[in-house]
Amino acid sequence: MEYELIPQFDSRKSFYKKAMVKTEDNQKTLYSFDAKVCIINLDLKTAQIISLFSETTTRHIKEFLKQNGFKVEDTNQLRKDYITKYEILEALK
Repeated sequence: MEYELIPQFDSRKSFYKKAMVKTEDNQKTLYSFDAKVCIINLDLKTAQIISLFSETTTRHIKEFLKQNGFKVEDTNQLRKDYITKYEILEALK
């Protein structure tokens, strides 16, 4: 199943189909501007951010995580809690 992420916590009225969620088996995947950016494992109740790209994509990720009951504070907290050190090193290359 695929659906548009509709803002509930963000001040925006819409993300204009720039943030889409795909639900398959035991996971939800967020796509921002057609790029896979975050995965939630529903069985394990864990989230993994694949990469923080732009400010807009970060807004999409924050909204997605909040709607699914995850802690969201600021970008530093997102990096610490949801991105592994390996992924950060890969992103810096």
